[in-house]
Order: sequence, then C-alpha cells, then structure tokens
Amino acid sequence: MSDSYLELFADHPAGLIPAGAVLLHRGSGPAGALFVESGRVSLGLAGPASLSGLEHQWGTVEGPAWLEVNAAVLDLPSAVDAIAETDVRLRQIPMPQFRQALAGAGHLARELVTDVSRAHRRQTELAVSRLAKDAEARCAEWLLSHAETQEKGGWAVKLQQHKRLIAAQLGIAPETLSRVLRHLRERCLISGSGRTVQLVDPGGLRLLAES
Repeated sequence: MSDSYLELFADHPAGLIPAGAVLLHRGSGPAGALFVESGRVSLGLAGPASLSGLEHQWGTVEGPAWLEVNAAVLDLPSAVDAIAETDVRLRQIPMPQFRQALAGAGHLARELVTDVSRAHRRQTELAVSRLAKDAEARCAEWLLSHAETQEKGGWAVKLQQHKRLIAAQLGIAPETLSRVLRHLRERCLISGSGRTVQLVDPGGLRLLAES
C-alpha cells in the first residue's frame, strides 16, 4: 500500500463486515468513499425486500480495491447495490477527508480521476439498464439519449453506427434490435427505415424507457 494511502487511511481503521451484509444501496448518496481491503463484494440489483441477495448480478469487486468510488468522486448516488459475498475488511473515508485528499492531488490528477469516474459511471449505468430493463425499454432509452433537434422541428437519431454495434451496446442481438425498431414503428413511436430515425412520440418513448 502506498504512503499516500497509508496517510489517508491512518485515522480510519478497517472494520470486519460479515458475508451477506449490504454495503451499498442503489440510489443512496455517498456517506464516504469505501475501500475494500480484503474480501469479495457482489455488484448488481437487489431483489424485492422479501428476498435476500442480488436479483441481478453484473460484477464483483475483490480487495484491495475501491468500491463504487465514482459516486464519491462525482458526488452522485450509488448506481448499484453491493453485498458482501465473503467476509470483507472495509474502510470508509468520510467525504471531507476524501475530497481533501483529491484536492491535494493536483489539478491534472483531479481532472484525470474525474474523467475516468465519469466514463466508469456511464458504463455502470448502461450495465444496470441492461439488467433492469427489457429490450424495448433499453432501445427507447438509447434513442432518447442520442436524439438531436432538427431544423424543421422534432427529434431524430442518425444511426452512424452499424446496427450490430448498437445492439452490442444494448446487450441484445442485432435481430432483436431490428424487431424492436419494427415494433416501435408499428406503435407509431418512431418512423423512418433508413439511417435516420424520427422520434414521432418522445413522450411515449420516455414512458417506455422508464418502465
């Protein structure tokens, strides 16, 4: 462990967390930056309150490693639920001390950490979206996030990538993407069959994306 870590951790000893304990709740604000000193943590989406554990799992963190640190860096709620898969030794660095440490890292280092955190956050949100939503909801969300206003009014998406690449981003097969786009056209939510997709009913797409 580096000297800078030792200095940051000096006043915050690791606590032992038993397997099965919830370490993070999706949507909860960061009380501090969490560092897994040892042990393994599962990330994903928790099931209903009546069930224990994760209903959908998309990854793990094994110590020594930071846990969902992008939320602390960007001051955002956690994008995932996190549950101790094994007994975990965990340090929690209060936000004031964590931000002070970032501030002391220098402008270039802070910018780099922030950029990396934003990229990781986008990847995490996409992964969670894939877990939580069906293909139509994912596609509607993607269309809305890539829509641009047109000179004559309205919204449209220019398909600048091949459909197989778009499908890979959404975690579905290209055939599924084609079927979903056809269904959206049949429901009069979108129109167009070439490289430009017109968003006929953005409100309807937003409702679908949130379902």
